[in-house]
Amino acid sequence: MGTTRWLDDEEQRTWRAFLGATQRVREELDRQLQRDAGMPLAYYQTLAMLSEAPDRTLTMSRLARITRSSPSRLSHAVAKLEGRGWVKRTQHPADHRTTLATLTDEGFAALEEAAHGHVEQVRRALFDHLSPEQTGQLHAICRAVLEGTQEGPPPE
Repeated sequence: MGTTRWLDDEEQRTWRAFLGATQRVREELDRQLQRDAGMPLAYYQTLAMLSEAPDRTLTMSRLARITRSSPSRLSHAVAKLEGRGWVKRTQHPADHRTTLATLTDEGFAALEEAAHGHVEQVRRALFDHLSPEQTGQLHAICRAVLEGTQEGPPPE
C-alpha cells in the first residue's frame, strides 16, 4: 500500500469549502424545485438534457452519462417521469437492446414552467455571489476536475 498524500491546511480548507458550497447550492435548488414545480433537481436535470437533444430523445445510457447518474437511478427517475406523462421510453428501431427516452410535449411544458424559478434560484444560490472573473475561474476549475475523471466532461 502506498503512502497517503494527506491534504495540507490550505487543501483541507478548500476541500471543506467546496463540499459545503456544492451541498448548499444543490439543496437550495432541490428545495426550490420541489416547492415550486413538484420535482427534485434530478428530474429537472433529466428533462433539461432531453430538451436539448435532437428530437428531444437520447438513449438511456447516454442520458445516464450526461446526468452523471447510475443506470438504475436513472431508470427509476424516468419511470417516475413516465408516470407523469413527461417522458416516454421506446426501443431503438435499429437496436432492440437499446432503450430511448423521449421528452413529451407535456414534459417540455413542465420544464418550461419550472425553468424560470430554477434559473432565478441558480442565480441567487451561486452567481449572485461571484464576479464575472470568478465565474470564469469556477468554470475552468470545474472543467479541469471533470476532464480528470474517467468519463471526461459532459458536453457543454
